[in-house]
Amino acid sequence: MLDRQEFGFPKPNFKYRREERTTVTGKSNVTIKGIKEGLVFLLDDQCDFVALLDELNAKLDKHVQQFTGPIVHIFIKLGSRQLEEEDKERIRSILRRQGNLLIQSIESDPLEVDPNLKIIPSLHTMSGIIRSGQTVEYSGHLLLLGDVNPGGTIKCTGDVYVLGALRGTVHAGVEGDEQAIIAASLMKPTQLRIADVISRPPDEWTSAEPWMEYAFLREGTMAIDKMTSLSRQRKEVMQFKGV
Repeated sequence: MLDRQEFGFPKPNFKYRREERTTVTGKSNVTIKGIKEGLVFLLDDQCDFVALLDELNAKLDKHVQQFTGPIVHIFIKLGSRQLEEEDKERIRSILRRQGNLLIQSIESDPLEVDPNLKIIPSLHTMSGIIRSGQTVEYSGHLLLLGDVNPGGTIKCTGDVYVLGALRGTVHAGVEGDEQAIIAASLMKPTQLRIADVISRPPDEWTSAEPWMEYAFLREGTMAIDKMTSLSRQRKEVMQFKGV
């Protein structure tokens, strides 16, 4: 056999390294943590809901012996996932298989509200006559199918629409909404007020025009216009153009 050292060849320096195999496992969708009050089930809020239920079932089957014994209080955290009551019941039914698991709560994280998002007020419709001495207050927009007599008052956080004669007092945008309007089929009010701006003297509001009118604020001053011109203040109002 050839001796490599005898012929002046350097001694080989071989290093043998064991091949290492790494097993990659997927992220668990169900995490269980122990607290003083019991157990917290942290459910992943990004995975498919059916897959989540399957894993919850499998985890309970795997640790069935650990969930036997005295009553254990369970607190379920859904993260940002929002569930209907029907789906919450599906979670409860899985956990009920273990007779000692007592569900205390199923909670989602509070919804994040965009501070720039404007909430559209609801529209309330009522019919009748607002008589002298009566005051109607409403949070949102109000549509009155009737009249407001002298001495009658309407106060709303939004718009006020009177399909009838307005001879009393109306305050729209009571919480400071300067975009609110007051509309009436017959505009002869005692006083109009939008946000903190009060109308001009009543005589200036007397109108004999046959069309519906509305009051609004223009550069901090009360103004009146035909209802057909509302799109100037409300860009979202659709205009119908005949052929």
